[in-house]
Amino acid sequence: MNDDPPPPSVFDLPLASLRAGDPLRWLRLGWADFVRCPRIGLFYGLCFFLMGHALLAVFQAAPAYVLALSAGFLLMGPFLCLGLYDASRALQAGRAPSLRASLLAWLPTKGTMAIFAGVLLVLEMLWGRASLVVFAVSFNNLPGSSSLLAQLLAPENLGFLITYTLVGGIFAGLIFVTSAIAIPMILDREVDAISAGLTSIRACLQNPGVMLGWGALITGLVVLAMLPWFLGLFVVGPLLGHATWHAYRQIVPAPA
Repeated sequence: MNDDPPPPSVFDLPLASLRAGDPLRWLRLGWADFVRCPRIGLFYGLCFFLMGHALLAVFQAAPAYVLALSAGFLLMGPFLCLGLYDASRALQAGRAPSLRASLLAWLPTKGTMAIFAGVLLVLEMLWGRASLVVFAVSFNNLPGSSSLLAQLLAPENLGFLITYTLVGGIFAGLIFVTSAIAIPMILDREVDAISAGLTSIRACLQNPGVMLGWGALITGLVVLAMLPWFLGLFVVGPLLGHATWHAYRQIVPAPA
């Protein structure tokens, strides 16, 4: 008879209780990491910049899809930040980060990352489909890109704006809650995708106010960075990547 105790589950992992000022602290630590390895940060900042212009090209060609595809930032962003997580992890361990190591950081956990990416991709596809349904029931003829914003903001389309915001908020919330700290956790601890996602959900449920503020802060910074032709993403993208590592590190303390 085997009397060995069962292995600890993901629900046994202790998580930190956060304070209201912690997101600003994560940003300060993220900025310090960016300053210490600026070439790595600017490389990934360029990737975010190019993603922004790809989104602009979609807007010009197919405006109905652009609001849904903007969720791609929520989907691609955390995975693109893998290299930044690796750089912050190296700095925290007293090692010199390298661009090559950051580009290969996904290899040890490629299977788990692929599964987690698949989960987020399903959410993204559902968001896109829901967005198109909202457009279809709200407009008989879809306006062109030149008049899209004016028509969407017209008073008679207030119902559309409210519905679309609610639908988008639900899917954006699901993606954020599931992935807030999951990807740095997979990178750092090599846990399975389900455990990482559940831990991220637990962290958000345990600290709802702080994590809601963190999500709002991320959204606000990204929107501001996109305004001047996406140039702000050169800095804001890597800053948020480094900061997310420090958020994970505080929420999930290092094993003893």
